Amino acid sequence: MADCGVPSGASGRARGRVPHLRAEDLVGRSRQRRLAPDERPRRSHRQPLRPRPRDDVRVGGHAVTLRVGLTGGIGSGKSTVSALLRERGAVVIDYDQLARDVVAPGQPALAAIAQRFGEGVLLSDGTLNRPALGAIVFTDAAAREDLEAITHPAIRDRATQLEHAAGEDGIVVHDNPLLVEMGAAEHCDVVVVVDVPEQVQIDRLVRDRQMSEDDARARIAAQASRAQRMAVADHVIDNSGTKNELVRTVGGLWDELVRSSAS
Repeated sequence: MADCGVPSGASGRARGRVPHLRAEDLVGRSRQRRLAPDERPRRSHRQPLRPRPRDDVRVGGHAVTLRVGLTGGIGSGKSTVSALLRERGAVVIDYDQLARDVVAPGQPALAAIAQRFGEGVLLSDGTLNRPALGAIVFTDAAAREDLEAITHPAIRDRATQLEHAAGEDGIVVHDNPLLVEMGAAEHCDVVVVVDVPEQVQIDRLVRDRQMSEDDARARIAAQASRAQRMAVADHVIDNSGTKNELVRTVGGLWDELVRSSAS
């Protein structure tokens, strides 16, 4: 199967890409999608949502109404958007959790990581020493690629299992910070990008996660760029405003997803 985490088989997205947009309030009956409830500069979303033909969204013999890829840079607030969508009824597949699950003690991926990076990336209890591994891969692109070659296939396999278990006719959200890096956007019916300016990301990481500014910049640089995420976006949620604004924005997005899934 090809889902938002498994880039295999035919692409699910026949329509054209929207190369860049600033999304504001969603207006379902118009091609002008306005996703933020403030007066920020606006760009139009030039393509209406159109889910794939039913035959292309079958998983193990059952139908998935709408497959949504949700992504955003570190510190963008993607997890908050994911939680809001879950509250509204989405089946959310959390790739951060999958990334933790596949490197749990006893998992083949953990053994492969220790073999590649050395026993120093393991704690005394046999669990992964995430800070030690992060210190290696976030400053070494080749090392990061080696890590991804180990973990991404395991994550994709687990995501496939979870989508299969989601049942029929659900809106399944693949909450994946590495949606672009994994080449998975083409296998989603809709891609939603949560976006903030880079300085906002840095400020949040320093304030909320106690990172140094240099560490925050390194984490951001290790991910896909804003331009790369925008290039695969159907909807961009500007999360540089307030929590109340975000709640209203996500509510409008959910209404649009429901309408699209029923069409």
